[in-house]
Amino acid sequence: MMQLTETLRDGLKRGYTITVTAAELDEKVNDKLAEAQPDIEMKGFRKGKVPMALLKKQFGQRLLGEAMQEAVDDAMREHFEASGDRPAMQPKVEMQNGEDWKEGDDVVVDLSYDALPPIEEPDYTALSLERLVVKADDAAVEEALQNLAQSAQNFAPKEGVAEDGDQVVIDFVGRIDGEPFEGGAAEDFPLALGSGQFIPGFEEQLVGVSAGDEREVTVTFPEEYGAAELAGKEAVFSCTVKEVRAPEPMPVDDSLATRYGVESLDAFRTQIRERLEAEYAQASRALLKRALLDQLDEKVAFDLPASLVDAEAGQIAHQLWHDENKEIAPDDHSHGEIEPTEEHRKLAERRVKLGLLLAEVGRKAEVEVTDAEMTQAVMAQARQYPGQERQFFEFVQKNPQVQQQLRAPIFEDKVVDHIVEKVTVAERDVSKEELEAALKALEDEAES
Repeated sequence: MMQLTETLRDGLKRGYTITVTAAELDEKVNDKLAEAQPDIEMKGFRKGKVPMALLKKQFGQRLLGEAMQEAVDDAMREHFEASGDRPAMQPKVEMQNGEDWKEGDDVVVDLSYDALPPIEEPDYTALSLERLVVKADDAAVEEALQNLAQSAQNFAPKEGVAEDGDQVVIDFVGRIDGEPFEGGAAEDFPLALGSGQFIPGFEEQLVGVSAGDEREVTVTFPEEYGAAELAGKEAVFSCTVKEVRAPEPMPVDDSLATRYGVESLDAFRTQIRERLEAEYAQASRALLKRALLDQLDEKVAFDLPASLVDAEAGQIAHQLWHDENKEIAPDDHSHGEIEPTEEHRKLAERRVKLGLLLAEVGRKAEVEVTDAEMTQAVMAQARQYPGQERQFFEFVQKNPQVQQQLRAPIFEDKVVDHIVEKVTVAERDVSKEELEAALKALEDEAES
């Protein structure tokens, strides 16, 4: 029998020595050979009739490593099943005298890990929450309508010169070193000045033109421009102005509604009111969730695995360092060790505590993230990569770590909902301004 001896029990820290005898290893190798023997063919022997001694000489060394790994894995699995321990992170496994070990020796392995702490279900009666409720008033709906009318503006021909915000209709031909380049020409192109649609400096040089004008626009393509053959190059665009148009907001009537695919202005107002109130409810939920997490952090206490806190503090310090040094790529780790501060550790302790607590509550409540919820999350993320959605889906399928990054916030929100159902929640009607002020205070707190 494999031996497992405890060497450390300090808080959540655990240490053990696993001993696998040479005889046990030899037996495992023999079992593997016996299992494979019926299918092995070798010159001079019928299939399945190769002598064990010859098989062992041929394949024994190769199977020894497999047997060793399986023996240690079996010992660890039996230990975790018997003890009920759940490791906070991947256990550390080190073979004693690994370099000096030779066939015929016992295998002695050191196993160490931080165990997850026992976590009690929170006392929900000790929690009290408030949900801010905002109704979309007529003024907010009309303001949204005016903004949508402005966005849906038409352009009508005007006399005189083009101003910032106007639209010019142009023919243009671009040249680099006097030679036209692919994609650098168009006819009757409507360009809104100030829209940032063209490369920096282009639109500004057309302010002041009139219909019939011809103007040469000289610009330099940015160094990070998508087309490598144009990046950093100076180009001259010969432009002919066909027409100058001034913006005209759409009237707030049924035509505005149909522009956005709604049958009437009244139906559009109803849709806008529902959308605004959904946005208010989402903001209110963010405040409710933060208040819940703050109360849980204050009222729930248990030992934290040091390895998890250390890893989280290091990650926070690394992320904040890159936020302050944006010229360094996030995956560039050549900057050396970044030592977490006391503030980093404090934040890490909160994150680890709440993460473990929500995970345990969710485990006991059998909270699951459904396939449909995961698909929805992947599709939402894929929209950030227009034209590359299929590649993104394949990337997610091949990367369990990315799947977990998408699953974690869904799981957390479902556990939060589960807890909120058990807590007394008072509702309070507030104005949009009060809700925005509460959100601003939350953002300021997060940044400080």
